[in-house]
Amino acid sequence: MIDAKRRILLKGSLAAGSVGVAVGAGLLTPRLVLAEWNEAAFHAKDIPSALTASMGSDAAETSDKIKIKAPDIAENGAVVPVTVETDLEGVTSIAIIAAENQTPLIASFELAESALPFVSTRIKMAKTADVVAIVKVGDKLYQNAKNVKVTIGGCGG
Repeated sequence: MIDAKRRILLKGSLAAGSVGVAVGAGLLTPRLVLAEWNEAAFHAKDIPSALTASMGSDAAETSDKIKIKAPDIAENGAVVPVTVETDLEGVTSIAIIAAENQTPLIASFELAESALPFVSTRIKMAKTADVVAIVKVGDKLYQNAKNVKVTIGGCGG
């Protein structure tokens, strides 16, 4: 019995020591790991407010170079798979909006210069609506939309 407690103590001490060394060496820095939270954008109740808060403008030009892959009919509105990709060059940000949700901005991704303009996630939808992808290239915004019919279990009830 005492031997088991001793092993647990030694394992815990070794793990804590390893984390301490990693933090001390600069390998783990929490401020670099944590994502920035744009509270105003994600709490906005309408699309123009959400876009202005997250991307600096709400004027987006429609582009068929943005491809949205989402089901035509989502059997469960709580888990709707969505993939957004584009052929546009110089993409710095991609946002996903569910037009009929109470807070429409679902996700916002900031991309590095060398990143491929491709994101994939699962979203919640309150009811049948357009899923809108907004892509930022320089100071210009481009958008495309796909209608998704939600049959049951939307996040609105």
